[in-house]
Amino acid sequence: MPGPDRELPIVDVGPLRTGADPAGPAAAIGRACRDSGFFYAAGHGVDPALEARLEAAARAFFALPEADKLAIRMELGGRAWRGFFPVGAELTSGRPDRKEGLYFGAELPPEHPRVRAGVPLHGANLFPELAGFRETILAWLDAMTELGHILVRGIGLALGLPADYFARRYTADPTILFRIFHYPAAPDGTSPVAAAEGPSLGVGEHTDYGLLTILKQDETGGLQVRSGGDWLEASPVPGAFVCNLGDMLDRLTGGHFRSTPHRVRSPSGRSRLSFPFFFDPAWDAEILPIEPPAEGDAGAARWDGANVHELSGTYGEYLLGKVSRVFPDLGGAVL
Repeated sequence: MPGPDRELPIVDVGPLRTGADPAGPAAAIGRACRDSGFFYAAGHGVDPALEARLEAAARAFFALPEADKLAIRMELGGRAWRGFFPVGAELTSGRPDRKEGLYFGAELPPEHPRVRAGVPLHGANLFPELAGFRETILAWLDAMTELGHILVRGIGLALGLPADYFARRYTADPTILFRIFHYPAAPDGTSPVAAAEGPSLGVGEHTDYGLLTILKQDETGGLQVRSGGDWLEASPVPGAFVCNLGDMLDRLTGGHFRSTPHRVRSPSGRSRLSFPFFFDPAWDAEILPIEPPAEGDAGAARWDGANVHELSGTYGEYLLGKVSRVFPDLGGAVL
């Protein structure tokens, strides 16, 4: 069950964005990355009007009849791995999630070299026939990519590295993935399938794959972060995004910065929207430990038993090994 409603740290990232003295936000980000792997980013500079348009567009899409939503189903996205999936089609830790959603990525034309070569997770997005929807999504991708660059500058400084370390080594051409998730209301807050576990889970306990996740959520709440033996409520904070580290940054730092398990509790009596954006290393980036090595506990056990020191190959190879577990049937067909 959830523990007390303690607060995750709120970091004003404005100085990183404006070019002012970055020492304060970098230090705060460093503390958060070591302690919880989660923080709120305030002062991010994203236009509130764009946020409002994004939320309105999402609500309009999920209000469509199922047949209209399935007109852009993921099977039609092919190797680009884009489009709509219905409730129960996505798995977390082998169990169906109680959510429906839309997958997006960098919008690439047919003549792009990776699209022409059939590289998975590269290509064009699928958009519904809703006025302004495409433009809103593409504007959001641009805004979140810009914010991702800002935040990894702070992470680099927090590790005692040059501010441009990640840009030079990993994120000059980042792999970006964006999701819009709709969690239908849970009538009584429980699920017959998971009655023994207490709350009905929209998404079960997991960590993210990549470098950094930037999450916009609506006012409903439901995100929970593991803190010791408790679950900490990551309640919405007006004007701020939830940021959390992924497994790749955990590995790059040898466990010095933490990728922390989290889950989503299905809301009772109302639906929920969330908008996670994943800012990850370049597809062809070779994954190597950060140099100079960050101080980490080599013997620290991760929640899932994975070895944080296992690093090899490119980020694209690593990611492909992960995504087909989410949609096993679709993954076998197109990846």
